[in-house]
Amino acid sequence: MIHRSLLPALFSLVFADAATAQAPQPQSQPDWPCRQVRVPELAVASVWTGAPLDEAMKHWRDDQTIADLVLRLSQRRTPMDEVEGLIAQFAKSSGEKRKERLTMLFAGVYERMNDERRDVVSGLDRFGRRLKDMAEKTREETQTLRDLQDQKPPDPEAIRKASEALQWRLRLFEEQRRMIGYVCESPALIEQRFGALARTIQQAME
Repeated sequence: MIHRSLLPALFSLVFADAATAQAPQPQSQPDWPCRQVRVPELAVASVWTGAPLDEAMKHWRDDQTIADLVLRLSQRRTPMDEVEGLIAQFAKSSGEKRKERLTMLFAGVYERMNDERRDVVSGLDRFGRRLKDMAEKTREETQTLRDLQDQKPPDPEAIRKASEALQWRLRLFEEQRRMIGYVCESPALIEQRFGALARTIQQAME
């Protein structure tokens, strides 16, 4: 059971963690839980110096070989040394259309990984909302326990149940809070792999 004297400390701990888990965000992004800046889109201009992608974005799915390779390259379980071999083999097999088909390959990689990043960022927004909701429920249950402990005469059974509920809520909140550092790395990991793929594809054009 949570002793009355511990309630202020627990209350402060929960809301300090909830507040410091994220950096200040614009009002339009109130649920973002990460210290990293919220950037849902991949910055293609920072990694691609090849031909414009407008036409390639429209047609890369029409080539089944490219579509299959895009899927394989964008998956993080495909090691980068294997990626390099796959791209080199694809470039060699493309012959005179090497640059054109490599541009289409990059367009597919960009579109797929950009969609993945958007999905991850949306998931992090939902995660942030869930943390805020959990913090609010913890605050409410903490106040409920305080009120029960202040009653005269006290109701030991009600206090016991409220204390157990609060302990469960605190454990759940702590488990979720510990996940923040890990899940917030996901957009950066996608961006790093995307950059590596862009460099490898462009090198295959030379």
